Amino acid sequence: MVVIRLTRMGTKHKPFYRVVAVDKRKPRESRYIERIGIYNPLPENPEVKIDMEKYNKWIKLGAKPSATVKSLLKKVNTEN
Repeated sequence: MVVIRLTRMGTKHKPFYRVVAVDKRKPRESRYIERIGIYNPLPENPEVKIDMEKYNKWIKLGAKPSATVKSLLKKVNTEN
């Protein structure tokens, strides 16, 4: 089963995250199938960029978004 979730990148105390499609059984920092977007929580206004075409493609294929990804999508949709 494929899930859409965050994978942590960056250094100690300076994280940023990629929104990725990955097999549910894989660990957080393992290889992913496709990168869908990014999330940078550090700036005063956190940066969220998600490619909605890729996201919708994976949803149609049966992927389930994590709770965190769902909340990030709400932020993206309210900004537009």
